[in-house]
Amino acid sequence: MAKEYYTTIGLEIHAELKTNSKMFCGCKNDPDEKNPNVNICPVCMAHPGTLPVINKKAVESVIRVGLALGSEVADFTEFDRKNYFYPDIPKAYQISQYKYPIISGGELKGVKITRVHLEEDTATSKHDRGDYSLVDFNRAGVPLMELVTEPVIHSSKQAGDFGRELQLLLRYLGVSEANMEKGQMRVELNISISEDPKIFGTKVEVKNINSFRAMERAAEYEVKRMSKLLDEGKGSEIVQETRGWDENKQSTFSQRIKENANDYRYFPDPDLPKLFLNKIFDIKKLKSELPELPEARRNRYRNDYGIKDEDIESYITDKELGDWFEGVAVNLKDKNKVKIASNYITSDYLGLKKVNSGAHLPVVNNFVELINMASEGNISSRGAKDILAMIVVKDESPMKIAEEKGLIQNHDEGALKEIVQKIIDANPAVVSTYKGGKENALMSLVGQVMKESKGSANPALVQKLLKELLN
Repeated sequence: MAKEYYTTIGLEIHAELKTNSKMFCGCKNDPDEKNPNVNICPVCMAHPGTLPVINKKAVESVIRVGLALGSEVADFTEFDRKNYFYPDIPKAYQISQYKYPIISGGELKGVKITRVHLEEDTATSKHDRGDYSLVDFNRAGVPLMELVTEPVIHSSKQAGDFGRELQLLLRYLGVSEANMEKGQMRVELNISISEDPKIFGTKVEVKNINSFRAMERAAEYEVKRMSKLLDEGKGSEIVQETRGWDENKQSTFSQRIKENANDYRYFPDPDLPKLFLNKIFDIKKLKSELPELPEARRNRYRNDYGIKDEDIESYITDKELGDWFEGVAVNLKDKNKVKIASNYITSDYLGLKKVNSGAHLPVVNNFVELINMASEGNISSRGAKDILAMIVVKDESPMKIAEEKGLIQNHDEGALKEIVQKIIDANPAVVSTYKGGKENALMSLVGQVMKESKGSANPALVQKLLKELLN
């Protein structure tokens, strides 16, 4: 019988901050710059005699993240030099924080936070030239926030959920785009397994992760790899090391033995001032100015609108869509109509957007008019879908479209009764089947009435009239 192992995961997540300039110089912070080595200067290139100047906006951004996490904001903080040599570090050290981070503690999605600190990003190494590499220094010196969690995550799913929620939080705060494809958010996974949940196993760090799904797969792979070694009595082969994730092979590979903090020879940067944050920033004011955060918005949507959790996630993940939905909900007022609207948005509108690149959010008033018409029975569900497909491309009144296309439902019992009787007379076999006890035969007659009326008949009224005339 295979042994049961307990998984422990801690995350280190880096996010580039959305500031106009870099962390310690005035160079443009532009993640979309395609030309190499244009956003550089003597400071970020570490020319002799240059001095760094702290980007106040970057410090404020990290404080806002800490306040959103319910963390403790340090009164005293300082920057340190993290010494190591690599081609993408022009100074041969990185300005980071070690002993006195800006943020300590806090929690997100039930995961406790150890710290959040601020540092400068490295340059980008390009290894696609065959037998040599090139370095692009545009990214060197960009403000980089690092968040470290406590080792309290116990599954790949929990790790993925945390990462996605942090990405949302950063976007809601407006401090980072956190786009993983552009490298604006990078995740490192620290993972171990053991037979005793109270004892940590040997920790392995996994890098080169470019998506949350990749992080989940890397965690699952490492658990299987380490479990197999322990089952085979080869536990000594699990060493504290840094491993990379190979997306093509869906596996990790050894990169190097893990360094310890002592290897970096941290010491306070002598060129930068110590910071007493309560003197520089009005922390209470910053807290009061925080926007509504994802979890608070989820709870409000649940309580105010009673819509499905899947719908809520669509609005939380896409904030523009969520803001637009709120405009619709405010105008509809009626809770049942809001639920109907949400169904059309998450199923029909999002479906249209996938297949039609020209689809855009319709004008709120037009969409509200459409939902009122559908919920009050003035148009059929099919008619509503057809009109929606038109107003996501061109801003027009749904009522005007319905009138022009003949989609207004007919509620005139007298006129409909004539059509219903005509269909009954023309289908004696179907009528006989229905009267013989097969209820489904009625829907065949409903379909024919709808066809005869060119879709204008109210289906519920048609069913009512059919039953009355057949019984």
